[in-house]
Formats: sequence, C-alpha cells, structure tokens
Amino acid sequence: MAADGLATLTLRPGAGDGFRIAVISASWNAEITDRLHDHSVRTLKDLGVAVDDWRVAGCVELPVVVAEALKTHDAVVANGCVIRGDTAHFDYVCQSVTDGLTRASLDSGRPVGNGVLTVENQQQAVDRSGVEGAVEDKGADAARAALHTLLVLRDIRARG
Repeated sequence: MAADGLATLTLRPGAGDGFRIAVISASWNAEITDRLHDHSVRTLKDLGVAVDDWRVAGCVELPVVVAEALKTHDAVVANGCVIRGDTAHFDYVCQSVTDGLTRASLDSGRPVGNGVLTVENQQQAVDRSGVEGAVEDKGADAARAALHTLLVLRDIRARG
C-alpha cells in the first residue's frame, strides 16, 4: 500500500496564521487535479493560512508559475497528475516537473509541497486523490507538508 511510511505531521488549527501560500494546479486530468486542488486549498484554510490559487494547463507549466509565486508567497503547493502512456513522454514530463519544482524551491529558499501524481493508470490516480475511501489524499498531504516545512524553516532561522 502506498500510504505505508506516510509521515505523521501534527499541525494544530491556526498553525498557518500569518502565512500566505499559493496553490497552483494543472488542469490536465481534471477529474483528479480538481480534487487535489480543492483539498489543498481547504486543508490550508482550515489551518489558518491565507491562500491564493491558480490553474495552469498541464504539469510542465507548473515550475515557472511556482517560481513566480514563490517571489510573493511563503510557500507553494503544486498539484498535477501524469498518467503513464505508451511513449517516453511520461518520463520526460515527470523528470522535468520534479527538477523544476525542486529548483524553484531551492532557488527561493521556500517550500514547495509536491502534489503531482505520477501514476501508471487512472485507478492509481483516483486512489491517491482523496476521493472517499482512497488510500491517500495527496492534495491535502502536499499542503500539510508545505506548511510543516515552513514551520521548521522558521524555527531553524529563528535559532540563527
């Protein structure tokens, strides 16, 4: 089961007070990405975060928009869904998106919650999208990870 080993992050209501986080989601595979997007936004708002949200066409467009949002936001949550097909396109997209999101985070010194699903088939995507009975909710997980990382960074920087 993919949820084995899932990190347990304890975040109290209001943990996000004072933070502004962007949620940026690809529109491709909308059945999945709409759910990821909504769960990210709801999770952050429930934790007291001020949220701005945008949609882009596909996953390849995420890194440049995420990099721009990191100039004005404390963190970003990036959501998308790439389903393996019959060509190498899957591999190129997944690597490009992962590299781009990582670079945006490292260049800015700000967290990026990675909610981009890279799956073999539609059912795996559904199982990770937070639909009722799903084994995972990657939209909510990525949002919590971004906020938790912000809190850890704040603590590290305060100890200077």
